Amino acid sequence: MKILIVSQYFWPENFRINDLSQELVRRGHDVEVLTGIPNYPDGQVFDVYKQSPKTFGCYNGATVWRVPMLARGRGALRLFLNYLSFVLGASLVGPWKLRGLEVDVIFVFEPSPVTVGLPAVFLGRIKRVPVVFWALDLWPESLAAIGAVRSPRVLGWVGYLVKFIYERCTLVLGQSRGFLGNLAQYCSDKQKIRYFPSWAEDVFNQTNLVPAPEVPVQEGVFNVLFAGNVGEAQDLPTVLDAVEALKGNTLIRWLVVGDGRKSDWMRLEIQRRGLQGNVLLLGRFPVERMPCFYAHADALLVSLKKDPVFSLTIPGKVQSYLMAGIPIVGMLDGEAASVIAEAKAGLVCAAGDADGLATVVLELAAMSAEERRQLGLNGRAYAQKEFGRDLLMDRLENLLNEAIDRYRKNR
Repeated sequence: MKILIVSQYFWPENFRINDLSQELVRRGHDVEVLTGIPNYPDGQVFDVYKQSPKTFGCYNGATVWRVPMLARGRGALRLFLNYLSFVLGASLVGPWKLRGLEVDVIFVFEPSPVTVGLPAVFLGRIKRVPVVFWALDLWPESLAAIGAVRSPRVLGWVGYLVKFIYERCTLVLGQSRGFLGNLAQYCSDKQKIRYFPSWAEDVFNQTNLVPAPEVPVQEGVFNVLFAGNVGEAQDLPTVLDAVEALKGNTLIRWLVVGDGRKSDWMRLEIQRRGLQGNVLLLGRFPVERMPCFYAHADALLVSLKKDPVFSLTIPGKVQSYLMAGIPIVGMLDGEAASVIAEAKAGLVCAAGDADGLATVVLELAAMSAEERRQLGLNGRAYAQKEFGRDLLMDRLENLLNEAIDRYRKNR
């Protein structure tokens, strides 16, 4: 197949779409990527890109086309302009850059914002090919959940935008089964909705790793590691409440590997609460290095705010955590909590429950090494069965072929 991926984010930014494009190329497909200028999550264009943008025109066999856009910067206005500028750049400059390029299908990667679908459906009309939309975030519901938009009228407008996009896609894929009912609200044709979860990256299925030297070794300490986006949805104030509840326990250490829009707030809040001796902020690292940080962890932490929309979500880190073979500590509800429980891969408390999080951390720390090892093995076995990379890539190929067939039949 000749596949055009439309994604606001792409390498050198760390997103799963990088791995997906690489695998599609490995399977013999021609892959083109239409994306923006790398600036996530700091909000500033990557220095390495500014120094040599031409070296980022190809990624493991996929041709990368970049359109002009405004970096995220800081603040809600800049973020809105960032989203808008990608829509304009991809819709106006994209067709010119891709002129003469023949493709069979367009695949949209949408962790957020949903507006990435606008240039994709526009290009679908121009190229006369189907569009497959992979929804990893629910708009407008997630905007309300994190408090980004409070106006019912504005949320209603966003809902109309979502419906406009979904109606013009041949298939709409939801990252969890809980997503499917929500997606159906915006699709008159319910038959176009499919379940397609994130996969567990093979990079986390490693043994005998050398622990990352950036983490000071402390004998006898139980390390709880949080990896990934440091944002509003992760309910970090409640996580820090749990840290504070265990402040006097010097045998519990919290490691944070990642960054995001709440990073500065978290750094200041740790200082304000006097938690510098309990929490180690390590910053962002490439996904290839993450297993070396996981090697320090006795437990891996995943958290989400208490909200109905987040109870439908399975954060992508859950699949990675499972594959890593390390016990999971979850402070969340719904789909993700059910996966951890079903896998028998760790302990979970309710979203927003700081005391519950502190309790399950202590409970896990009190287990024997063999008991924790078994939880990790359970998680890895579950990941291989339910979220195996090859399994899901086979499914994606079938979905793309299905979209092509449906589009041709409906023309």
